Amino acid sequence: MARGLSLRKYNAIMPLLSSAVRSYCLLHTHKSISIKGKIGVPINFDKEVKCLDDAVSLFHRMVRMKPIPSLPVFCKLFKTMLSMKHYSAVVSLFQEMRKLDIPINDFVLNILINSYCLMHRSDCAFSLLPFYLKSGIPFNVVTFATLIRGLFAEHNLNDAVELFKKVVRENICEPNEVMFGTVMNGLSKRGHTQKALSLLRLMEQGNTKPDVCDYSIVIDALCKDGNLDAAINLMNEMKQKGIPPNIVTYGSLIDGLRKLGQWENVRTLFSEMVNLNIYPNVYTFNMVIDGLCKEGKVEDAEEVMEHMIKKGVEPNIITYNVIMDGYCLRGQVDRARRIFDILMNKGIEPSIISYNILINGYCKKKKIADAMQLLSEISQRGSKPNTVTYNTILQGLFEVGRIGDAKQIYADMLSVGPKPNISTHSIVLDGYFRYGLVEEAMSLFNKLERKRENTNIAFYTVVINGLCKNGKLDEAHSVFEKLSLIGLPPNVRTYNTMITGFCLQGLLDEAKSMLRKMEKNSCLPDNVTYNVFVQGFLRWSKFSEMRNFMKEMADRGFSFDSSTARFLVDVVRENPSVLDMIPDLRSENKY
Repeated sequence: MARGLSLRKYNAIMPLLSSAVRSYCLLHTHKSISIKGKIGVPINFDKEVKCLDDAVSLFHRMVRMKPIPSLPVFCKLFKTMLSMKHYSAVVSLFQEMRKLDIPINDFVLNILINSYCLMHRSDCAFSLLPFYLKSGIPFNVVTFATLIRGLFAEHNLNDAVELFKKVVRENICEPNEVMFGTVMNGLSKRGHTQKALSLLRLMEQGNTKPDVCDYSIVIDALCKDGNLDAAINLMNEMKQKGIPPNIVTYGSLIDGLRKLGQWENVRTLFSEMVNLNIYPNVYTFNMVIDGLCKEGKVEDAEEVMEHMIKKGVEPNIITYNVIMDGYCLRGQVDRARRIFDILMNKGIEPSIISYNILINGYCKKKKIADAMQLLSEISQRGSKPNTVTYNTILQGLFEVGRIGDAKQIYADMLSVGPKPNISTHSIVLDGYFRYGLVEEAMSLFNKLERKRENTNIAFYTVVINGLCKNGKLDEAHSVFEKLSLIGLPPNVRTYNTMITGFCLQGLLDEAKSMLRKMEKNSCLPDNVTYNVFVQGFLRWSKFSEMRNFMKEMADRGFSFDSSTARFLVDVVRENPSVLDMIPDLRSENKY
């Protein structure tokens, strides 16, 4: 438990608590102690409490009233403060109540326990348990459900489960659906789906039967594990027991099916949901719209959006972003812009994600002027472009050869922000190499190395690839050899890049040596590796070597990709005898 408190401290007081609580509960059946009293002036919390200062001022006014307001009024104030996330302030005001000898009840104590748990101070929450007995206040299920939830929030899974078992075993209070749900939710959120399912089964056998919320927690966990069959079976069990699924149940299943790409099942479940008059909320609609967009059916997604509007469910910024992205993925950036204009006309403020989607769409279509105009609009509307925005613009500028503008954007990032990240540097280096600016690229590379900028293997692969493509094979090999010294083992892409460089220069022995080194370092070659070799053998007319190499390629289950197949066709046109040297020609593409 937090701050070194374990259940040992709790266990030490439990014998006293258990017997006393049981005796007290027989006499009082959970009646709360409260102060009677009327307020001379009604308190409107919504109008009077807008910030912490308002809440504190109102508290001090309340304690000066004659008579003092009843405890439900204090509870209402504290709950308002909790909703504003002023947890420590609730604790402070509670302490003032104690100094003023204002009696308290179980509702106030439960709010205080919740405050401590939300502050991740379950140790302080546990220290309040003896106070219940001292004040003559019985424990209730809310008390322990809150403590269990607090322990889970602090990742104290074992203590949370042990406390739950103790409550059940010692009859401290009767667990309800909420407490069971709290434990199941805590278990499932931390990857213990089967334990959550076992608890659900145990609950089915007991006095407190699971409700739709309890079933939905386990169904959601099964969906997140990708175990959709078990999730659907559990929902069917619910139906057979007369427990109808709700919006949460369907939402979890739709999300799970969506992530597995089972769009037909998504549509079936969505229709079933509507037919049962369980009408989707914006979150569920967004999942369906996202699925349609990923299938390329953006017009259908837009129809769903129009349908949700007719049913009184307003699309949110996520809805519009998903449809915009769907159109951009299809290259229909003008349609994406139309969606962007619709959300603007509705008074919905575009997020930076909205701008980034549209800017990326323009850049992919090489409409850089439109992308740059949007970049200006972001600042004009009081927002700020982020690193993703600038990275997208940089990529677009390099694509169309606007090197000067790209350099200026990069310089702006370095001077006024946002701070470039590893992707930014990689984009700039790749752009420099692409246009033959090798000296500038290496100058930047060396500067970043000296500054010990955060780098990764992808960053070094960009440099190695750039040097290879510019005929600087020795320099590329030098950078490659440096990787082991700085603790960055090459991946298959890095090896492929180096092998490609050797093959382009006709250094096939060096390429084969790199292949063996690759295997020795437990980095297995992939289909790209073998296709690079085949193209190298074809380019340099090493047909006999290619024959042996192709046998190894076939044995490993690899085949020609489209570029190799095209290369082979070109070679065969000039030298038909090459076909006789290929014993087993297989291709992923039909020619």
